[in-house]
Amino acid sequence: MRMRSNFKNPDDPSDGSEIDEVTDAVLEDDVELMINARVEDWSEDDEDVVEAAEGDAEYDIGDEDTNSDDSSEFDPMATDSDDSMSDGEAAGGSKAENKTNSSATPGGSKGNEDEGGGGGGSSKTVLELNEDEEDDETVKAIIAAIKKPRSSPPEIKLEDFVTDICFHPLRDIIAIATITGDVALYEYSNEGNKHLRTIEVHAKACRDVEFSTDGLNVLTCSKDKSIMITDMETEKLKKFYESAHEEPINKLHVIDENLFATGDDGGTVKLWDLRTKNEIFALKEVEDYVTQMLTNEAGKLLLVTSGDGYLTTLNIGARKLYVQSEPYEEELTCMGTYRGDSKLVVGTSKGNLYTFNWGQFGYHSDKFPGVKSSMSEMIPITDRIACVAGEEGIIRAVHIAPFRNLGIVGQHSMPIESLDVSNSGELIASSSHNNDVRFWNVKYFEEFGDIKYNEKHNSYKEKRHNLPSSKFSNASDFFSDLAKEGEENNGDE
Repeated sequence: MRMRSNFKNPDDPSDGSEIDEVTDAVLEDDVELMINARVEDWSEDDEDVVEAAEGDAEYDIGDEDTNSDDSSEFDPMATDSDDSMSDGEAAGGSKAENKTNSSATPGGSKGNEDEGGGGGGSSKTVLELNEDEEDDETVKAIIAAIKKPRSSPPEIKLEDFVTDICFHPLRDIIAIATITGDVALYEYSNEGNKHLRTIEVHAKACRDVEFSTDGLNVLTCSKDKSIMITDMETEKLKKFYESAHEEPINKLHVIDENLFATGDDGGTVKLWDLRTKNEIFALKEVEDYVTQMLTNEAGKLLLVTSGDGYLTTLNIGARKLYVQSEPYEEELTCMGTYRGDSKLVVGTSKGNLYTFNWGQFGYHSDKFPGVKSSMSEMIPITDRIACVAGEEGIIRAVHIAPFRNLGIVGQHSMPIESLDVSNSGELIASSSHNNDVRFWNVKYFEEFGDIKYNEKHNSYKEKRHNLPSSKFSNASDFFSDLAKEGEENNGDE
């Protein structure tokens, strides 16, 4: 797991810059950088040079007390900034630049950044260090952390604004749609990400991207009102629906191997069959943009949320309206099914979560106040756990029925635009307004037990609790380690 030891919590106001600087210094993203400042980017062939120049302060890695001139290299007040992370600076430049560059991304390379790789494996090797030979506890912790294998793929950084992401249903591939109308395909792994190809599909922004159920085709919709079905391997256009809607298309949802649905900015929903030339059904029951579409495993009903506060349900087989909910005084932005498809949970622009019993979509049966910030994305992780995100840039885990905030899964420095879960269920990916795609390992939820209705809990702490995948650790975890270390020292005496 990617564990980090600091006191800063994303929900707390940044009223102490000194605390932020101290706590961010030991983040995992700066671990390799601090090691590089101590040992440089030497290869194994350079070990003899290091030994020969042992008395030289610039190359000395043996005696910390003699390196007073280079003490700034180990500055504990160094900060970590998501916005300033640069793979190119980490991999290139002079030795002096590598020493002082506190914003470089560990393990990155300029080539990967140009491809949007966001930090693949480096061809350089780091000197083999043994934490047992070190006297400084901080250095020992840093060495131990850098040797720990990654639990999730590195970040992917693109030049263009990311509008949507989608995992391949069978392979370790993720599709990234951009505002320029392109779709970039990446093969991801913990060791690094590989850019496979970029498919130029639309003249204007590609707003939604989905894979077909067999994973062979990429379905996209765009602001230019068109829909395209493209072969993933050959990039050959297999189906093109020009002027498919009268308004720009906002959402696309794959129902089965032949059927898919689209919704536009004007509230019109259309049902399509790949075997026909035109839509097989169209319905306009709302006046605002379609925010999400969803079907359960049975695939008989199509649920649609919209910006004017309606949950609209369509009968796919009968090609007609099934039921429409009472209007809500907030945008219904995202949704997911839970507890064996018996519950539908809908998120809103005010951060509320409404629960509907399946089949009873006229009015909600339960309400949870959520996190009191705009919520735009929801991904079911297990049958009772969802990940939600939005404008605050934080991914939170929520337990469904009963509702509980479980903690923070991950963070971005800017609002989150899209979420998706991998075919294995172990990873989720998120994109933000910072043109980045980040991966979070959520396998630990597999061992999470169910919550009982009468269990005591602290809602204030739950909203601020950092889970193992978070970029930050909890302050209580840090002090518990200190207490444990103190007990061990007392025992030795």
